[in-house]
Amino acid sequence: MAEIKIKEGKAPFKIASIDESCFTYYKIIGDLSSGLPPVVVAHGGPGAGHEYLLTFADLWRNYGLPVVFYDQIGCASSTHLQHKAGDRSFWQEQLFQDELDNLIDHLELRRDPGFHFLGQSWGGMLGAAFAARQPQGLRRLVLASALANKELATRGTKLLREQMPPDMRQALEEAEKKAEYEGPAYKEALDFYFRKHVCRAESYPPVDLLPALKNLSEDTTVYRTMNGPSPLTADGTLDKWTVISRLPKINVPTLVYNGEFDTSHDIAQVPFFELIPRVRWITFPNGGHMCHLEEGLRERILKVVGEFLTQKEVVDV
Repeated sequence: MAEIKIKEGKAPFKIASIDESCFTYYKIIGDLSSGLPPVVVAHGGPGAGHEYLLTFADLWRNYGLPVVFYDQIGCASSTHLQHKAGDRSFWQEQLFQDELDNLIDHLELRRDPGFHFLGQSWGGMLGAAFAARQPQGLRRLVLASALANKELATRGTKLLREQMPPDMRQALEEAEKKAEYEGPAYKEALDFYFRKHVCRAESYPPVDLLPALKNLSEDTTVYRTMNGPSPLTADGTLDKWTVISRLPKINVPTLVYNGEFDTSHDIAQVPFFELIPRVRWITFPNGGHMCHLEEGLRERILKVVGEFLTQKEVVDV
């Protein structure tokens, strides 16, 4: 069993449009000098922070792969930029691409043995766009409950909403019409949606998810600007986002997975499977958006991801 080593740090991050000094918080589980590629893990939200993904710290314990978690700019333990709330020109994909490049360079991960990347939800959207640039050092890619296109994601959400009880659908529609998202009927409907499609853990919310919920509620800057006022009402800067045209440029082995009941619906996964040259897609039965936190799936997902990241690549002769 690999010894558990933990290192925390802050990578200075210079943003051209901001005078103040900014930084990206990171946490390393394991030893970067182990000789195996570390796994850089990107969280969702945007704005959820890394803690709910600590399940993947066991990639070090079980497979000897160091794991690099980080909090994206604007949330959790990284620099907060609340004065940028609502600034649609600022909160764009490119900001997070720049931050990711900066972190990788700060940790000197581009040299041998390189690094793997695992992105969950929005982190997977970022990861697909990042991988399409064919960055130096990237070895393998995992897209966990990600989305290839926001328009497809919206269609998927509509399909899930149509399965909800009529009174709950009505509550959602009335809240959106009035732009009022604090009413008890709306919150009841949202809770139903979360328990069925976001995290299907028997005890909801699981302890592992609480930090993400706290991060998202305490500072809404990033989530509100990029996603919208509610998980079911998307009108932020990601509303027209797509990576579909860039997918054929991904040149590393890629694992795509989602859950059977995932908010990241199958229709938003199909472009990954059809357009990424070397790809495998798994849908986990009975899983939700946070299936890595759900009973009966956590260990299975760790095994699938760990074996994918450590398998020897077959080279054509």
